[in-house]
Amino acid sequence: MKGGALPIAIDDLLHGRSVEWERLELKAGWNPVRVLHTLCAFANDFHNLGGGYVVLGVAEEDGRPALPPVGLSQKEVDRIQKELLELGHSAMRPPYHPLAAPYEVDGKLLLVLWAPGGRTRPYRARRSLVKGKGDELAWFIRKGSSTVEARGADERELLGLAATVPLDDRENVFAKVEDLSRELMVDYLREVGSELAEERSLPLVELGRRMGVVGGTREAPFPINVGLLFFHPEPWRFFPATQIDVVWFPEGLGGDRFTEKEFRGPLHRMLRDALAYIENTFLSTTVVKHADRAEADRVANYPLVAVEEALVNAVYHRGYDVREPVEVRITHEELTVVSYPGPDRSVRAEELATGRAIARRYRNRRIGDFLKELELTEGRGTGIPKILRAMRDNGSPPPTFRFDEDHTYFATVLPVHPAARAAGDSMGDMRGDMRGDLRGDLRGDEAAITAQVADLLARLDGEMTRHELQDALGFGDREHLRRAYLVPALRAGFVEMTRPETPKSRAQRYRLTAAGRAASRRVHDRGGDDDQSSPAIAPAVVQAAGEATSDLRGDLRGDLRGDLRGDEAAVTEHVADLLARLEGEMTRQDLQDALGLGDREHFRLSYLLPALEAGLVEMTRPDKPRSRNQRYRLTAAGRARRTRR
Repeated sequence: MKGGALPIAIDDLLHGRSVEWERLELKAGWNPVRVLHTLCAFANDFHNLGGGYVVLGVAEEDGRPALPPVGLSQKEVDRIQKELLELGHSAMRPPYHPLAAPYEVDGKLLLVLWAPGGRTRPYRARRSLVKGKGDELAWFIRKGSSTVEARGADERELLGLAATVPLDDRENVFAKVEDLSRELMVDYLREVGSELAEERSLPLVELGRRMGVVGGTREAPFPINVGLLFFHPEPWRFFPATQIDVVWFPEGLGGDRFTEKEFRGPLHRMLRDALAYIENTFLSTTVVKHADRAEADRVANYPLVAVEEALVNAVYHRGYDVREPVEVRITHEELTVVSYPGPDRSVRAEELATGRAIARRYRNRRIGDFLKELELTEGRGTGIPKILRAMRDNGSPPPTFRFDEDHTYFATVLPVHPAARAAGDSMGDMRGDMRGDLRGDLRGDEAAITAQVADLLARLDGEMTRHELQDALGFGDREHLRRAYLVPALRAGFVEMTRPETPKSRAQRYRLTAAGRAASRRVHDRGGDDDQSSPAIAPAVVQAAGEATSDLRGDLRGDLRGDLRGDEAAVTEHVADLLARLEGEMTRQDLQDALGLGDREHFRLSYLLPALEAGLVEMTRPDKPRSRNQRYRLTAAGRARRTRR
């Protein structure tokens, strides 16, 4: 199968994997009038779906391609391309030209026409090409998988769309074509399987035009916004607040404590990074054992499919002219994804609850195309039904979808599975801000440790690699080690990396911190528990972990409160280093430079958060944690700790 020069894989196109069937027209041969009307309908893009494709050389059978294809001759392909050029000038108003590329499939030649939504809609096309009968022009739109003439209310609505182009498909006159990263563009093309990735001799502006991310005239080209969103390394420079904020509230939304992680970058990379972080840090599986049968049930606290769809929908449908990030708010009770503004006015809350709601018109028509090609979303109107189905299949309570009367926001709320919630109550804080719980004595709340972390502390001897830890713990699931053992222990300050500046180094090893050694001694003195099953399911494990936690609580609380009593506090080496280098009031960047650290997240997790939570460092603007003018300074306890050191 040989490809042409469009940013799409022909096999995916013919099998409806990257484009909905209603956006695909199949023709065994060349029928200029019907093709003209279909191109006009795609150009009008009545529902802001992003136009569509016409494939010539493939017959249609029950709405699907009849393969192997009929094919076209090379002479036919050349003639059709010439006629298309003429029809675009003489038979459509305003003039419109699709992008055309030949493809070879199963030894047959096809011609694929890509007709993106036009920027000067509405478009009209001649009803007929017969001389003397075809002078009259008409508006054409798509209704389902058919091309029809727009009449009555449809015609009036189409005319109302005059000169209204969705933001993601507009040219950005404040940017340059050179702002597009050729490397990111080629990476995308390779991932989706387009042969366009191999055309290295193409100038950047021509590559951008072939991908539909460069517009303007030949003498004054400009990037299109969707190109900047996907193919600029820092799209927030053009669209402020293009980011995903994941916020964990260990005490609930009304509590004083929270941890936050920001994700930025090209849309698809930002989305994947945020999803990976949520999966690895906050998603877990609970095994529910039953007294009346041997088989156990496995349930997720939040089904990954539901989380993915909720977050992808937010990134797809948010307004990029609104200076508000996509927010993921996580508590013990629910996971909420919020985006701004709200859904199209045609959407009704009662329809969302049953999965029947489909927006009359999409806010962004090009973003969806790229997400579908990357298999991050499926098709129009599929997200909400998938969320409902995933929650139902997992046995979770149904999700809720919220927006206000003015449609200023949209929130997808996923309740935690009751079994996972019960397990979380038994084991204490199993995810997220474990350091805050272990240092909770400063605020008077309870300390907690999971059975898995206790097991890891007991078996970590000296400096060990990930493989050695897996062998010592007796299982082969790398992701389970990361999610349930390693990440909580690192975030709690019990374990540290030997190479923190390069977290993914092949030479990376892990070792206990001073706090980890103290905790390990308490677990050893207690005797621990050999059951390594999921902490959510076995009451014996829950009880043993609770007793071990109770036994640890006094000593840990005493260690962490050491500064207040005047004895030595068991702070990590990272925190001690931070205290030694913090002079006066310093910004985050100043502190990273002083410590010689380039990884912002490593600095945040290993240095800053532990120091803040231990009461050794404070913000100069605690009421505005994310202020650009935020600085950090030592508290009285922090100064006393540094003086003793």
